[in-house]
Amino acid sequence: MREVSFIRQNIEKWKEVEKVVEQAESLEPDYLATVYTDLASDLSFSQSHYPTSRITIYLNNLASALHNSIYKNKKEKRSRIITFWTKEIPLVMLNSRKELFYSFLIFAVSVFVGIISTMNDDTFVRLILGDGYVDMTLNNIKNGYPMAVYNGSPEVPMFLGITLNNIGVSLYIFAMGLLTGFGSGCLLFQNGVMLGAFQAFFFQQGLLGESMLAIWIHGTLEISAIIVAGAAGLTLGNGWLFPGTYSRKVAFMNGAKRGLKVVIGTLPLFVVAGFLESFITRHTHLPDMLRLGIILVSLIFVLFYYLYLPNTLRYELSESKN
Repeated sequence: MREVSFIRQNIEKWKEVEKVVEQAESLEPDYLATVYTDLASDLSFSQSHYPTSRITIYLNNLASALHNSIYKNKKEKRSRIITFWTKEIPLVMLNSRKELFYSFLIFAVSVFVGIISTMNDDTFVRLILGDGYVDMTLNNIKNGYPMAVYNGSPEVPMFLGITLNNIGVSLYIFAMGLLTGFGSGCLLFQNGVMLGAFQAFFFQQGLLGESMLAIWIHGTLEISAIIVAGAAGLTLGNGWLFPGTYSRKVAFMNGAKRGLKVVIGTLPLFVVAGFLESFITRHTHLPDMLRLGIILVSLIFVLFYYLYLPNTLRYELSESKN
């Protein structure tokens, strides 16, 4: 689409958005979120097709003003929390899809590194997982209970400890985005190598299938949330490293807000993953089909919420402009 056509098609709508910014305190939060979503789509389109145009700067400023107006508005209804999870998080993930892809890529490569290193060096798994864990697991395997590590603590204390630890890890990965995203990438790589080494170790013991049916009950959500938290860290780092048409300060603040939303979106995943690990994973006697079903349901949810829903939103916004 030519720039002049893009402007003519949307100029009246943008004038209405200017009025919305002025009246934001008296408008419904759901309506403000819808207007902001549409404007963000126009901004994304303009940044892609007319990156150096004055219209892109105009839309940047307008989106920033609307964003600030939304968060100054304290008269929010209880439905605001529904809007947050059904619209805001998918919208943020839509705008962070590149960071999510890079986060997944870093993690996938690191898992491969962990697998290859373990298969070619018998001492590598001890270096990564520690002698204590490896010796304990070998002893459990010898006694016929390879997954006994998940029976080591009562359910409730284990649930609280695991959940708080995983949330702490996700926040740490996000905060390391302050190091231009390099810090987040390093932590992603470290966690991926650990996972690869862990799975390769059980493969060497002839227990790959059993280990996968056990750990991926909770690991599907847990690992997905870590990858998403990595995307949050990369978003934070890119905010000030690549400010675009924003000032570096504004770009950093926008990246921080967007990244924080992304990492907040992982909290329910960590809670559910912690519950599954503490109360379900330990029951290795459960039918394999039931355990596989839990894994598949978790995977379907992750793909739906973090990929399908944002892409559906993008399609709807694209159709509304045509």
